[in-house]
Amino acid sequence: MDLTAAKKTEASGGSEAVTELAFSELISQLLSFRNQLEDAWRGVERTLPALPSDNRLSAENLVHYLALRRNDIRDLQKYLARHGMSSLGRSESHVMWNITKVIELLYRLSGTDVQTTISADAGPRKEGSEILRSRTEALLGPRPENRNVWIMVTLPTEAGDDYDLVRDLILSGMNCARVNCAHDNAHVWKRMIDNVVRARKETGKDCLVVADIAGPKLRTGLFAPGPRVIKIRPKRNIFGEVVIPALVWITDTETPRRPPIAGAPELHFPSTFLGHVGEGSKLRFVDARGSKRQLTLRKTVDGAFWGEAAKTAYIVPQTVFSIKHPVSGHDLTSKADGIPPSEQSALVRKGDTVLLVRDKLGLPATILDDGTLAEPATIPCTLPEVFSKVRPGEPIWFDDGKVGGIIESTDRDLLTVRVTHAGPKGQRLAADKGINLPDTDLQLPALTSKDREDLKFIVDNADIVGYSFVNSAADLENLRTELNRLGGKDLGIILKIETKSAFERLPELLLSSLESRAVGVMIARGDLAVECGFERLAEVQEEILWMCEAAHIPVIWATQVLEQLSKKGIYSRAEITDAAMSERAECVMLNKGPFITDAVRTLDNILVRMEPHQQKKRSMMRPLKIAENFFRAINTRLNSNNL
Repeated sequence: MDLTAAKKTEASGGSEAVTELAFSELISQLLSFRNQLEDAWRGVERTLPALPSDNRLSAENLVHYLALRRNDIRDLQKYLARHGMSSLGRSESHVMWNITKVIELLYRLSGTDVQTTISADAGPRKEGSEILRSRTEALLGPRPENRNVWIMVTLPTEAGDDYDLVRDLILSGMNCARVNCAHDNAHVWKRMIDNVVRARKETGKDCLVVADIAGPKLRTGLFAPGPRVIKIRPKRNIFGEVVIPALVWITDTETPRRPPIAGAPELHFPSTFLGHVGEGSKLRFVDARGSKRQLTLRKTVDGAFWGEAAKTAYIVPQTVFSIKHPVSGHDLTSKADGIPPSEQSALVRKGDTVLLVRDKLGLPATILDDGTLAEPATIPCTLPEVFSKVRPGEPIWFDDGKVGGIIESTDRDLLTVRVTHAGPKGQRLAADKGINLPDTDLQLPALTSKDREDLKFIVDNADIVGYSFVNSAADLENLRTELNRLGGKDLGIILKIETKSAFERLPELLLSSLESRAVGVMIARGDLAVECGFERLAEVQEEILWMCEAAHIPVIWATQVLEQLSKKGIYSRAEITDAAMSERAECVMLNKGPFITDAVRTLDNILVRMEPHQQKKRSMMRPLKIAENFFRAINTRLNSNNL
């Protein structure tokens, strides 16, 4: 709309005639928009199945919003705001109603009778926020007691054995427990879910179970096993004094007991050898470097031991351990089992060439003493289908964007990649790291054979299924068909938007999702940032929020929320701000970590504090303490000076 002349006149003083003219032009433009929206819906409606009334209203509103966003209305918004009217910038949930009310107001301001067809065409308004709230509760369960935003937590493997952890998460504010079926197995998942069910009963708090199917996730495959060696190292203070000894879990070979600390190094000895040791015994050995070392044993309640070492040691299968026989005084010796192969990885540097291979184990690069790359690293790929899809010149990213490159050549079993992005000292690539091909049309089915098998478990044990790597309405229909076949048609569905393709097809996904009983959208910011570009992530995130609000569909804000706090026990200023902004979604997801319970408590606190200030992206002007203090100080000053 061209309002240039009116704006120039206003700047020089303005006149009633010009204002009336501007109002007339505004009415004309807004009526044109209304016609565009109605035409757009008439066209789309014919392609949609019959929908329940609320779902039809949501579909219509989404189409209206998309039609409006085809126009550049920034000048119009500024003009409306200057005259104290709605700028349409907060109309996502009720587009046609908002435009109609602005037209009515303009008619009245210009002294013109409101056209009787205007209000009638708008129909009765049902708050989009009411529909959204109802859909959120249908998907995620009853609204939390003290806030309007739900908290979802990815359960770690330990949640299968640690009931107290699950109970504490629920007491701290977890409303949805997420099980990632890309990891562990059905036995572990069942123990996790059983603990959730038990904690729900004990605490009396609601907590639904979300189970994500893995989908066709493209990842780095296994590397060739490295040498069998365990490195143990004590923690020292700044003066080099040992503050925490190195720990090794020592158990018998015949019936090995699991260490209470996940990932702790283990040594297994025959029971004939361990039968002669006890609390305070010292296992002496010469490590792989020829250094004399010893482990002081501390007995545990289950008969195993913690071995404590005050010096760094490297233990290999050939290492011989000795101990004095308690009666004869002779040395008893034994070698240890339980030393696994070390996990290898490939150091990748900017400018290097790496080879992406299939059906082979990965190998690190061979680098000469002068730093020259003699043999490139080989990186295995878990999905062989990609080798026939990619083309030279297309970008490729590894490990959530830590390493990036360009595909230089392709073969049936080999892709040659030139690394263009890596840390200044290089970046290590290990097994099971994500691979993204944002410009490659992979055309992979969203449901894999593993997913179909996992869905049998999910239907019997979960409340919601998370749909990974969904890209189209056809993908969603395939999932619904499979759920119906398995008797899970009432399961909630979360569409994980984690590819460029899914984002670009979001409108069709949202329209299709309105056929489901309960559905939500997850902004999977990890993969999405790599797929769409880190610089575009904020923009893409906003657009997803806008479109989902227009469709009255709840959003889950995910990936790296309070990640440093969850993993390291400390938080950064940036992630606190990010967590505060997550209040604009209906649900926020936290990933697992050693300090996940602290992260849940912190997020709960942040969300409770932010809700009085902000609802979605609307600023809520509650009374501010700083404003009250300011005016109190002003009044005190005026009274003291008798002014």
